[in-house]
Amino acid sequence: MRLTAMFDCSRNAVLNLKSVKKYIDLLAKMDYKGLMLYTEDTYEVNNEPYFGYLRGRYSKEELKEISSYGNKKGIEVIPCIQTLAHLNAIFRWGKYGRIRDCDDILLSGDDRVYELIDNMFSTLAECFTSRRVNIGMDEAHMLGRGRYQDINGKEDSNIILLRHLEKVCKIAKKYGFTPMMWSDMFYRLATKGNYYDTNVVISEDVKKLVPEGLILIYWDYYHSDVSFYDKMIKGHKQFNNEIAFAGGVMTWYGFTPQNEFSLKISNPAIKSCVKNNIEDVIVTAWKDNGGECSFFSALPSLFYISRLAKGITSKSKIKDEFRQLFGVSFDDFMKFEKINIPYKEYKPNTICTSAKYITYNDPFLGIFDSTVDENVDLIYNNHATMLKRLKPKMKEYGYLCDYYSSLAKFLQYKYKLGVLTRKYYQDKNIDKLKELIPTYSNAIKYLKIFIENFRKAWYIENKPHGFDVQDIRLGGVLMRLTSCRQRLEDYINKKIDKIDELDEKILNFDGISEDKLSKEPTEFNYYSLNSTVNNI
Repeated sequence: MRLTAMFDCSRNAVLNLKSVKKYIDLLAKMDYKGLMLYTEDTYEVNNEPYFGYLRGRYSKEELKEISSYGNKKGIEVIPCIQTLAHLNAIFRWGKYGRIRDCDDILLSGDDRVYELIDNMFSTLAECFTSRRVNIGMDEAHMLGRGRYQDINGKEDSNIILLRHLEKVCKIAKKYGFTPMMWSDMFYRLATKGNYYDTNVVISEDVKKLVPEGLILIYWDYYHSDVSFYDKMIKGHKQFNNEIAFAGGVMTWYGFTPQNEFSLKISNPAIKSCVKNNIEDVIVTAWKDNGGECSFFSALPSLFYISRLAKGITSKSKIKDEFRQLFGVSFDDFMKFEKINIPYKEYKPNTICTSAKYITYNDPFLGIFDSTVDENVDLIYNNHATMLKRLKPKMKEYGYLCDYYSSLAKFLQYKYKLGVLTRKYYQDKNIDKLKELIPTYSNAIKYLKIFIENFRKAWYIENKPHGFDVQDIRLGGVLMRLTSCRQRLEDYINKKIDKIDELDEKILNFDGISEDKLSKEPTEFNYYSLNSTVNNI
C-alpha cells in the first residue's frame, strides 16, 4: 500500500517551509510515500499576480525546494489543486470576477478559465518533479446555475462538467501529468445525488463518461463499518478507472484534533482497502473554517494508520513504536482533545467541538447555551492543569501544551458564563450577578493568554497570513466580554433598567426543538453562525 498524507493549506493556515520539511521527515519515518499540500489559490501561478495574493501562497522557489527535499527523503510531493470549484478566495479580485459561474465555481467554457488552468499547469510542471496531480473538481453542486446559465441557457450540469474535465485533462496531458480527482461528482451522477449509496449499479453510459487514465478518489471520513467501505469500493470499481481511497485524520473541527474518532474510522477503512487491493491511500487533514488545529497534534492518527497499513493492529505495539520513533508518548498526544469534553461521562469516539463553539458563544445571546448543563461539575481546570504539567514530556511539541492548556483555562470561566448570567438576571438576583463580574474579568484575562499562545503556535507552524482572521474573531470575543461586563455592571448599579438579550428564552441551537434543551456537548464548526445570529 502506498500512503500519501494530504495537508490542507487553503483555509488560512499555510504551513511554513520549516514545518513542511519537518513533516516530510516525519512521513519518511512513518513509511509514507507521498505528500500533497492542498492549495486552492495558495501557490504562485505564472502570469497570475492576483492568484493567492496576500494569502501566504507558496512561491515557485518554495515549491521547488519542497519537491526537492521530498525527493531526497523518498517522499513524492504531488500537486493538489482545484480546477473547477473551491476557488472562492480568488473571486474577491476583479480580475477573476468575470470568470465566476456562481458560488466558488469557475465559469466553464470561458477561454480565460482555460488560460488560467494552463498557467496553473505550466507552474506545476516547472516546480514539481512528480507528474501525478490531484485536480480536485469536487462538490461543484451549483455548476452551470449562475452566470453560465445567463450566457448559455439551462444545461445539464453533468454535460458541463464532462466538457470542462476533458479540457482540463487535455491541459494536464500537455504538461505530462496524470490526473486524479475526487470521485463524488461522477459517483453522484450514477446514484442520482447520493454519494454514499452502497447499492449502486453504474451504467455503461456513465462509465464511458469518465476519461481514460483518470484516477478516481473515493473519499470517506465518517464510517466505522468494514462492510460499508467494502460496498463503496465495490461500487467504485465498476468504473473502468483506477481507484484510490482517501480517509481522514480529524483536524477540521475547531482548535483541537479528533484523534479518537480518527482511530475509530481508520481501522475499518484500512482493513477494507487491504482486503480490496486498493494500492493508493491518501490520508487527508483538512482545516475547515479557519485552520485553528495544529497538524502536528494529529501525529498519533497518521502513525496509527501507517501501522495498520503494515498489518499491525495491536494498539500496545503501535504505542510502543510511536514512543521509540518520536520520543514522546502516544497517549500524551491523545490528551489534547480532552478539552472538548466537559463531562466525565461523555462518550468517547464521538465528534464534539465544545472548545470552539463555547469560545465564540455570546454571553448575552447564548446561542449555544442549550448545550450547557450548569449542574455538571466542570473539569476544564483539571484539563488545564494536566496539559500544563504535560509540557516537559512533550519536548519539541511543548508549545501545543501551552496552546491547549490556556484554552482550557479560559473555558473554565467561559463555559457556563452565559447560562448563569441569564439565570441570575431573570431571577433578579443582584448579589449573584455581582459575583459574576470577577468571572467575566477572569475570562478576559485568560482569553488574552490563550490568544498569545495560539499566536505563538501559529507562527511556529504556519506562515503569518491567516492569523488576522483569528485576531478578528478572538478580538471580537474579547471586546464582547468587555462590553457585556460593562452592561452587567450598569444594570447592577441601576444605570440601565434592563438587558434586552437576557429577557429572551433560550431555545435549542439546532432551530428544531423549542422546549427540551439538550444539555450536552455537540458538533458545530461554523464561526459566523456560532458567534451571532445577526449578519456578519
